[in-house]
Amino acid sequence: TLFPYTTLFRSELEGAAREPIAIVGMACRLPGGICSPDEFWSLLQEKRDSITQIPRWRVDLDPVFAPFPAQPGKTYSRWAALLDRPDVFDAEFFGIAPREAVAMDPQQRLLLEVSWQALEDAGINPKSLAGASAGVFLGISASEYGQRAQHSLPHEELSAYTLQGSALNAAAGRLAYFYGFSGPAVAIDTACSSSLVAIDRACRSLREGESTLALAAGVNLIASAEGFIIASQWGMLSPRGVCAAFEESADGFVRGEGCGVVVLKRLRDAEAAGDRVQAVILSSAVNQDGASSGLTVPNGLAQQALVWEAQRRAGVEASQVGYVEAHGTGTRLGDPIEAEALGTVFAGREGKLRIGSVKANIGHLESAAGVAGLMKVVLSLEHGEIPGQAHWERGSE
Repeated sequence: TLFPYTTLFRSELEGAAREPIAIVGMACRLPGGICSPDEFWSLLQEKRDSITQIPRWRVDLDPVFAPFPAQPGKTYSRWAALLDRPDVFDAEFFGIAPREAVAMDPQQRLLLEVSWQALEDAGINPKSLAGASAGVFLGISASEYGQRAQHSLPHEELSAYTLQGSALNAAAGRLAYFYGFSGPAVAIDTACSSSLVAIDRACRSLREGESTLALAAGVNLIASAEGFIIASQWGMLSPRGVCAAFEESADGFVRGEGCGVVVLKRLRDAEAAGDRVQAVILSSAVNQDGASSGLTVPNGLAQQALVWEAQRRAGVEASQVGYVEAHGTGTRLGDPIEAEALGTVFAGREGKLRIGSVKANIGHLESAAGVAGLMKVVLSLEHGEIPGQAHWERGSE
């Protein structure tokens, strides 16, 4: 007598695990003065990039610069994709005292501003969410500003605000505190995939009923020379300041900074509320490279397994996939491995598979890279157009 009920319960669980998730709002702050998805789309459509030489007022690289190839303690790159005036912040609007605002990592300030804009884009009054079972899922990997401040300030100038202003977990907690959310508030660091893993975890929270609304985000800010020096020692950066993803001339990536936030709901909830559904996430999957030829070397077999699993969960065949927004950093090692993995997964389809990478336009946003790629895909769906790939003429071998 228990068997029919057990079967029904299992089918309900399987249905919930595959429940579509709607993107009902999004906002961004991206390199080159981009403050809205519309401005982002213009950049993509025109195949422009936002990469510039780093001004001294942002990061003074003169003392640590030496031309390529890399020298110990030096960087050979002066290039980055930077935000305009990340130091500007309306503390009063968010109820934050000036002294506390100064101690806040600009990443936290960006998250407050961009999340507010994303909720407005979703047609939701941000002030109406106090007590809501909403969650915050944030991809964030570093606090260069916080580290720089703590190391440079005299001990007597360290305050009670210093820790909460620079701790990565406090960035997610600040959003939940400001809006009054009662759901999870999680900071996730999985390096370059941080914001995509945050989106995956947000979708899971919604499907499991843990959250009724979720803010999924990624943020990254450049505030010191150390990241350039370290990446140069690995030979990861492009000496000429061009992120030529999947291109024959690719010679490395360009560091970038930015913030992106998407507002997520279960599709049935979004439709019941009359929300504008911008795109639908059918599935997501997360795995690890495991053993490869090096800690930082991609594993093509693991990448294949991940794409297959995502398709299985979505119930999508290879022939139904028209475009893949790839990681595509513009490195001679990673891009061919990724392209080969995608070629293997989609080998049986008719016609060519289009792939691209937004890093050619806005650099590698590190912990915010994934959400920027997702927003590019959403904009492509809204406009019915796949923008051409910047800096691409001939594919890499």
